[in-house]
Amino acid sequence: MSKNSEKRPKMNYSQAGRSWVAALTLETGLTWVQTVTAYCAAEQYDIAAVAKVLKDSAHHLDPYGTGLYPQVVHIELPNQTPSRRLEGGGVVTGDVFIFPSGTVVAWDVPESTVSFLVSRTLVPAAVHPHPDQLEEEDLEYLEDPTRESSTIKGDTIILGTKSASEPSNPLNPNLDHDTPTNNQIRPIDTVLAKIAFSSGLARSTKLAVLETLLSTYLSSTLSIPRLLSLGSRLPYTRTTILQKTGQLLSLRAQLNLYSELTDSLPDLFWDSKYELGLEGYYDMVGRALDVGVRIKVLNGKLDYATEIAEVLRGQLSERHGVRLEWIIILLITVEVGFAVRQEFKEYRERKELESVSGNVKEGS
Repeated sequence: MSKNSEKRPKMNYSQAGRSWVAALTLETGLTWVQTVTAYCAAEQYDIAAVAKVLKDSAHHLDPYGTGLYPQVVHIELPNQTPSRRLEGGGVVTGDVFIFPSGTVVAWDVPESTVSFLVSRTLVPAAVHPHPDQLEEEDLEYLEDPTRESSTIKGDTIILGTKSASEPSNPLNPNLDHDTPTNNQIRPIDTVLAKIAFSSGLARSTKLAVLETLLSTYLSSTLSIPRLLSLGSRLPYTRTTILQKTGQLLSLRAQLNLYSELTDSLPDLFWDSKYELGLEGYYDMVGRALDVGVRIKVLNGKLDYATEIAEVLRGQLSERHGVRLEWIIILLITVEVGFAVRQEFKEYRERKELESVSGNVKEGS
C-alpha cells in the first residue's frame, strides 16, 4: 500500500488470497499478522557510507552471514511493542534491509523506529535525498512454521520459516502458536527469502517515487495542449523550457538506467550462492504489485511527456530563429542607414564642389 494513497490508491486484490490466509491461520493457530514496509527517501544510498554510519551506531551488519554486501545491508532492530514481547521479557527483533536504490525495507519493526533510521541515521549516506517526497508501501505477512518455502496470496506474504532440520510433522505439539517467537531457530534461507521479497517491494516503492514525480511533471504541462489548440503563444521562458527538459531527462534516466527497476533479475540474485528460488519470490512481489504493467504505463507517459518537451524545444528554437532574423534585419537596416548617410554626404560634397567651381568660373 502506498503512503500517498490519494495519488495511487491501494490495489483491490481478490478475496481468494484473504480466504487462503484465513484458512492458514485457522489450520496452524497463527493469530497475528505482521507488516513489512518499504521507504524510499533518497535517489540512492552510498552503501559504503551506510555501513560506516551503522557501524558507528553499534549495529551488527549481516548478522546471519548472507554475504550479499554490498548489494544489500542487513541489520536487526528491536521491536519494543508490548504485543511482540517474548515470554520471560525477551524482545523480538525485526529485520531491516537497506538497498543502494535509496530504499529501506523493514520487517516487523515499529514505524517510529524505522522513521528515525530513515530521516536521521541514514541521511549522511543518502545521495540526493527527498524527505518531502518520501514514498512508503507496505504488505502484510504471516510466518508459517509448517512450510519451508514461501509464497504470496493476494497482498499477504506467507513466509515459510520451517528449517530442514525441524520435524516434518506440521502439528508440533510443543509449539505454542499464540505466543510470538523470534524464530529461535532462524535458518538463513528465511532471511534470504525476506531479502528477495524486500528487493521486489523496494523496486515497487522506487517506481512509486517516479510515478509521483511524473504525475507532478505532467500536471505542470496540462495547459500546453489546450493553449496550442487555441493558437495561443506558450507562456514559457527559455529557462523554464530548459528546466522542464532536464526534469524529463532525469526521470527517464532513473527509470531506464537504474538496473534494479528494469532488469528481470537484479545482480543481488546472481551474487547469491544459495539455490533457493529467490528470483521466484522477487517475481511474486512484482506480479502482486503489477510492477511490469506500471513500468509500461510509466514509459508510455514518458513518451507523451517527451512529445510535450519536443513542442517546447520547438518553440524555443522558433523564438531563437525569430530573434536571429530580427537581429539580422536590424543589422541590415543599420548598414543600409550608414550607406545612405555616406551617399548623402558624398552627394552634398559633390554639390558643394560644383557650386564652388561655378562661382570660380563666373568670377574669372
